[in-house]
Amino acid sequence: QVQLVESGGGLVQVGGSLRLSCQVISRTNRLYAIGWFRRAPGKQRELVAAIDGNGTTNYYRDSVKGRFTISRDNAKNTAYLQMNGLKPEDTAAYYCNLGTYGRSGYSFYDAWGQGTQVTVTS
Repeated sequence: QVQLVESGGGLVQVGGSLRLSCQVISRTNRLYAIGWFRRAPGKQRELVAAIDGNGTTNYYRDSVKGRFTISRDNAKNTAYLQMNGLKPEDTAAYYCNLGTYGRSGYSFYDAWGQGTQVTVTS
């Protein structure tokens, strides 16, 4: 059984920065791929960024490229999402999730933490 704990969200002005953390609590040492998703009010959940188990392969959706950076510290079982240059359209609840990365790309399980809210004000 795996538990995901997101933190680091908050209220920030346009152009500001936040760093989200995703702690993975698991009884195994398996190195899952980790994805950061977000859901804005009235919209579907979307994948923002992802990183493979070894931290060597990343994915970013186009709207966050150059502004967001995903990373992980496997010794701490924690993944991060550094968000710079925040925009009002980044306002959403952010969630991390576990998955796999292979020849077909990323695939994620349907198991979610409580999320952390990011609100960007203009």
